[in-house]
Amino acid sequence: MQVKCTSQKLLDDDFVKIPLEIKNYDELRNDNPDDDPLLLVVVLVPDSKEDWLQQSETELCLKRCAYFLSIRGQPQTENQTSVTVYLPRQNIFSVEALIALMQRIASGETI
Repeated sequence: MQVKCTSQKLLDDDFVKIPLEIKNYDELRNDNPDDDPLLLVVVLVPDSKEDWLQQSETELCLKRCAYFLSIRGQPQTENQTSVTVYLPRQNIFSVEALIALMQRIASGETI
């Protein structure tokens, strides 16, 4: 899993758009079946660092939302420095989504 965190305004109605360095894009798009599957997770946080999270002995609350995407098998790009990846806003990185992803991986499915 590669996790990116940003407070930038990367949302539109359907996607979170994030630029990835070519090195990171190429690592994540690896489609070698012998390699473990990789996910891109983008955490959007509030603009103010003081609002990013609340922590106590009973809770850890990260503000805003995280989205995920597998770009395994995506094509090479001719870009030299970065490529913009579009994460569907419906791909919320929740407990339920993580369980479903792990079950798919355990059963041998490609994610």
